[in-house]
Amino acid sequence: MDSFIGVDQHFSLFHDLMQKKVQNVLLVSSPYDAFIMEEDGSISSRIVNEFQGLNLSNPPKITWASNGREALAKLAKKRFDLVMTMPEVSDMDGRQLTHEIKNLYSDLVVVMFSHSMANPKFVAEFEDYDSEIDRFFVWLSDPALMLAIVKNVEDHLNVEMDTENGMVRVIILVEDSPFYAAKFLPLIYKEIVQQTQDVLDESLNPEHRLLKMRARPKILLATTYEEALSFYERFKKYLLGVISDGRFLRKSHVDPRAGLRYLSKIRKEQPTIPLLLLSAESENKAFAAQVPARFIDKNSPKLERQLQSFFLENLGFGDFVFKLPDGKLAGWASNFKSFEKALYTVPNECLLFHSENHHFSHWVMARSEVVLAAKIQMIEYEKFSDVRKLRESLINAVHLLRKQRQKGVVVHFADGEYDREVMDFVKIGYGSLGGKGRGLAFMANILPKSTEVKKLSLTVEFAKTIVIASAGFDSFIEENSLQEIDRESSDKTIADIFLDYPIPVWLLRDLRKILNNLRLPLCVRSSSLLEDGHASPYAGLYKTYMIANNQEEFQDRFECLQNAIRLVWASTWFEGPLAFARSVHSVQEEDSMAVVIQEVVGRQYGHYFYPAISGVAQSHNFYPVGPMVSEDGIVHMALGLGKTVVEGEKSVRFSPKFPKHIMQFSTVEDSLKNGQRYFYCLDMTNDSTVLSIEDDANLTKLEVDECMDSEAVQTLSSSYFPEENRIRDGFNPNAIPVLTFANILKYQSISLPESLSAVLRLAHNGIGCPAEIEFAVDLDSDPEKTVLYILQMRPMVKVGDRYHVDISDLERDAAFCHSKHALGHGIFDSINDIIVVKPEDFEPGKTVEIAAEINGLNKEMVLNSTPYLLAGPGRWGSSDRWLGIPVQWQDISGVRAFVELRTKAFKADPSQGSHFFQNITSLGIPYITINEDEDRWDYEFLVEQELIIETTYLKHVRMKHNLMMKTDGVLSECVMFVKQPGETE
Repeated sequence: MDSFIGVDQHFSLFHDLMQKKVQNVLLVSSPYDAFIMEEDGSISSRIVNEFQGLNLSNPPKITWASNGREALAKLAKKRFDLVMTMPEVSDMDGRQLTHEIKNLYSDLVVVMFSHSMANPKFVAEFEDYDSEIDRFFVWLSDPALMLAIVKNVEDHLNVEMDTENGMVRVIILVEDSPFYAAKFLPLIYKEIVQQTQDVLDESLNPEHRLLKMRARPKILLATTYEEALSFYERFKKYLLGVISDGRFLRKSHVDPRAGLRYLSKIRKEQPTIPLLLLSAESENKAFAAQVPARFIDKNSPKLERQLQSFFLENLGFGDFVFKLPDGKLAGWASNFKSFEKALYTVPNECLLFHSENHHFSHWVMARSEVVLAAKIQMIEYEKFSDVRKLRESLINAVHLLRKQRQKGVVVHFADGEYDREVMDFVKIGYGSLGGKGRGLAFMANILPKSTEVKKLSLTVEFAKTIVIASAGFDSFIEENSLQEIDRESSDKTIADIFLDYPIPVWLLRDLRKILNNLRLPLCVRSSSLLEDGHASPYAGLYKTYMIANNQEEFQDRFECLQNAIRLVWASTWFEGPLAFARSVHSVQEEDSMAVVIQEVVGRQYGHYFYPAISGVAQSHNFYPVGPMVSEDGIVHMALGLGKTVVEGEKSVRFSPKFPKHIMQFSTVEDSLKNGQRYFYCLDMTNDSTVLSIEDDANLTKLEVDECMDSEAVQTLSSSYFPEENRIRDGFNPNAIPVLTFANILKYQSISLPESLSAVLRLAHNGIGCPAEIEFAVDLDSDPEKTVLYILQMRPMVKVGDRYHVDISDLERDAAFCHSKHALGHGIFDSINDIIVVKPEDFEPGKTVEIAAEINGLNKEMVLNSTPYLLAGPGRWGSSDRWLGIPVQWQDISGVRAFVELRTKAFKADPSQGSHFFQNITSLGIPYITINEDEDRWDYEFLVEQELIIETTYLKHVRMKHNLMMKTDGVLSECVMFVKQPGETE
């Protein structure tokens, strides 16, 4: 016992560390921005889970404000320690909000986030170094950044006292770039925590390990030479290491050698201090060697590993512990499940001891379960006639929480048990949920709370979902040393390599337990960190695999699932995403991949499994017609799996506000021409565990006419009688089925349009911008049993709001191209090259060959950094070769504008729900549609321009004078005309 007391005395000094905490954070943003920063909807719980070892025993409370006025009102009522804001909120910008905050609370720390350095207001704030904003960061879709900022603010608050009283070490990070600061800060904290934990004596009990973690090194972030020098002079006695950028401000000017000057000064005074230079300029490596300091290239794909190496080579929570009154250990719990389990068995005196001292309520409160903590506190105060009733009350309270908290939230799969009935959304492993995962988690969070959705007659849910977090991909890459793969290898080569390597053991363990309770077909989908973002969604570029999951032997099912996961991971490095990344100037090597596993919505009809309806709904319609307006939204839906819609094939298009107004079915001829003839489904007779690199290899494409016995076909079809040349509503087995969806759109057998409108409003309001959802309907003969499932949600990029574009009558008259059906917004004067499909040589049956020729010319254009306009007949990017030219992103990665020539012989309605459409919209690439009877396209004028090259089907011409393109996204109008030398607008 004496030795135990001695240990306590040894740890007593740690009690005084980390006294100042960030307890209240005000987050000013749209609901969607707030949610993705929290990652799974419970930031306080995540702080506890992520930073138990950082002594955040009282995790900060996040209070959200949706605009500046609301933020100022909350600040007036309550004390906050930190404000985080986006550059723009609905009623003011970041500068104005910060100015008003600082006038009232001069010492309050204000941090600004932006989705991109391209945000003009963010850039203006960042470049104004006298701004009142304390720190700037680019949001990189990594929730760890938000938590790292909280820790960094606390470090700055506590460093003075903790170094003096506890001799805590200090690491100085000098980085002025909001992008790299956002990238490095979470990485450095991750390494510091891991290294500190690793060196702790494993024999220490949880309480002592927690106490000692208070002594972890402090991280001080500096953005200028003077600030960094001040930190060094104040804390040089406690310095553990320095990590510095190469160039940053010195004497109010950017000094390209500031980092080297700073490190050199420190090296002269302290020869043994570990120093690291982080620079995007490779020539600094030689200069770093002269200091000497280690060097890491910021652009290196191995950056994280190299940082780990620096810490390893250069720098040498708590569970609930059940005790008896005399201090004897009676058990412990790391989560609520093990806590509940322990409550059944711990001795009576242990239960009374903790209850009387309010230990239970304190432990629960630290996990931000405020309601349960209050309930347990009441139980602790109550007088029970016997301990049995106390035990029963505690168990019931905890069990009720565990049951309720799994509905509509992300459940972390930590205890190895999967309960399909209550676990709607499960996360495996650590790291990010990725783009698709975040969107789904957000909808899972807000859907149960919506009173409008609850009032709908149609049940709305989201598909049962399991997400393998990005740590699964990262572990797979690291454990199998796949970092060295040549990223320029063919897709098949990369896929074959990934298929040859084992999935991490920890992940296999969890997947095995989950698959034991899953016997329905599964959809294994990509969820890259880069997908479904505000700026560049990467829609449809990664892979999705459907598996029947019906093999008799479990091991066969398990092997098939593993292969699907490996191939989704492999698609991270496929040619399409790489080409798109180059288009948006993204560093593809920094991407990581989570994986979404969803139960396939639908039923088995004969040998095939598919939903009755699937589709894409958008809250903004780029091409409204008739009574529609853009804000009414648009829906594309089809029979069977959603591939029909997202690949731009024939589907039904309608506004959910006007479901009976369907231009596609205006006449009998239109209905026969535009009606869906084929649909995709999953073949349930295929029990092979081998998957092709093509993600549609497991799918079967059937003709609607082949499936007249299907209940789904019968419910959604009208009947065509050739002898009468007439279409009658309802299915008739003696007629030809035509998919008009009249039963739903005209007669509203289920309230699908109304329900989609409600969900779109919910998503739009939550994100703060136009939203897109993918959905599926499990149709039942009993409307009350029919369910609308949400499969995916992402923000759309709405054009036309940036600035005014004025098109004059003179410009219309002078234009060789004039369209009233244009998508995009802006004035474009950097495109002088045009690749056009020759109308005289075009053949609808040769669209695949034309796509191959475009690929060849595109490579040359990209190589020479030459932007170009691409013009041709039909819908660009459609996978249906008879609707347009089936180019993929790698075929047109250098394109800067599209022209779609819509003729009577080759005409396809706009497919706004396709992945291709979503990507070009996000990049701000104009998409100009030319209707031959309404618009102008002067091909003869183009032929007169300089001919660069001609192929079998294409001409590449260069304008003799500068091309001017004006696109008004508000009016959907575009003109293109030549601008003579010296001419001004």
